[in-house]
Amino acid sequence: MKQLLAKVRVTNSVFLIGTFLTTCTAVPLYIWHYGVDAFQIALFLFFLISTGMSITLGYHRLFSHLTFHASPLVKIYTLLFGAAAFEGSALGWCADHRRHHKHVDHDEDPYDISRGLFHAHIGWLLFRRSLDTPLTWVRDLQKDRLAWFQHQYYVPIAIFMGFILPAAIGWAWGGPVSALGGFLLAGVARIVFVHHMTFCINSLCHWIGDRPYSSKCSARDSLVMAFFTFGEGYHNFHHEFQHDYRNGVKPWQFDPTKWTIWLLAKLGLVKNLRTVDEERILKAQIAEHDRQLEAKLNARTSPLCDSVHAVI
Repeated sequence: MKQLLAKVRVTNSVFLIGTFLTTCTAVPLYIWHYGVDAFQIALFLFFLISTGMSITLGYHRLFSHLTFHASPLVKIYTLLFGAAAFEGSALGWCADHRRHHKHVDHDEDPYDISRGLFHAHIGWLLFRRSLDTPLTWVRDLQKDRLAWFQHQYYVPIAIFMGFILPAAIGWAWGGPVSALGGFLLAGVARIVFVHHMTFCINSLCHWIGDRPYSSKCSARDSLVMAFFTFGEGYHNFHHEFQHDYRNGVKPWQFDPTKWTIWLLAKLGLVKNLRTVDEERILKAQIAEHDRQLEAKLNARTSPLCDSVHAVI
C-alpha cells in the first residue's frame, strides 16, 4: 500500500478527480437551480474551442511538431488558452509528446497503450511510473521567449485564464449567479471536457480505427475520434507523417484544426505550412495495403498455389 501511495501524483489526482466530481455534482445542481441561458452556452463553447484548439493547433502541431511558423499573436493566444486547458505548460506537454513519438508503444512512451487503455487515457497522469520527462526534449522551444515565459508562470496564467476569466465575464454579464455559472460551466466542466478529449487522443486513437499508412505502431485513423478531438483522430497518418500540419489529409476528412491553420495562413498570421508530398503518402498506403494483404494470404488455413498468390 505504501509503495502504491508513493507512486500517486497527488496534485494531478486531486485536480483531475476534483474537477470531474464537481462537474458531476455542482454543475447539475447549478443548472437545476438557475437554469442555463444562451450566454452560458456561448461562453462554454468559446472556452471549449479556444482551449481545445490551443492544444491541437498550438501545443501539438505548432510547438511539438513545428509544422508551421506562427505570428506572436497566434503564439500568445494558444499559450494563454493552452494554459487554461490545465494540461501543463507547452514545454512540459511537448516534451512528453515528443518522447511518445520517439518510443511509441514501448516502455519509454509516457502513455504507452500496451499498458492498457486506462494507463494511456489517464493512469499515467495519476500514477508515477517513471521519472518525469526532462526539458532536454524541447531545447529548441526553450529559446522561444513566449513559450519560456508561459512555462515559468504557468500556474497563475492557468488559474486566471481557466477560472477567473470565465467567472469575471459571467459577472460582467449577469452578476454573481452568472459568475458562478461561468466558473462552473466555462471553467470546471469545460476543463473536464477538454481533458478527456485530449486523453482520447492518447488512448482511443491507439485503439479504435484503421491503419491505412503503417502498422508499425498502434496509432489508428478514425472519423469518430476525429469528430471528438478537433481532427486529431487521423492518428495513423499523423504518426507516419508527424511533420505535416494536416491530420485529415484527404479533402473530405474532418479536421477543423487543419482548416483553422489554413485560414490563419490566408490571413497572414501563420506561414510555411509543412506538408508531405502526395507521392509519399500514396506509396505508404500502397505498401501498407500490400503488407495487410500478404498477412491475410499467409494466414489462410489452405495456402494458395504460388501462381495465384503472386497474381493477388
